[in-house]
Amino acid sequence: MRRLGDLEAEIMDRLWRWKRPATVREVVDDINKIRPVAYTTVMTVTNILYTKGWLLRGKQGRAWLYTPVRSREAYAAALMEDGLEASQDRSAALVHFVENMSEEEVAALRKALRNVGRQAKS
Repeated sequence: MRRLGDLEAEIMDRLWRWKRPATVREVVDDINKIRPVAYTTVMTVTNILYTKGWLLRGKQGRAWLYTPVRSREAYAAALMEDGLEASQDRSAALVHFVENMSEEEVAALRKALRNVGRQAKS
């Protein structure tokens, strides 16, 4: 999976944070609080995200409402998988990754591994 571009990431970040469908106008207005961006630019990039399968859209009056297809966490997991695929030794890459994790992250990983193990036995 290709990493999101800067504006793609800004758009997705808002939709993930808001946890609700939103219009291009809402996204533009929020980005413009930080930096100027043209409505047409955001509209184009949002349409590209829809075409790539990142967003669903539905009509509300004359406007499109956009909703993420995947969660932020699913996106991060796919990026991690891509990182592992870049290594010739996945086990060594995993060891390096885990060595850089906090105690809380290691605990969460252990819990996830236990849960996956239980699901595999079912």
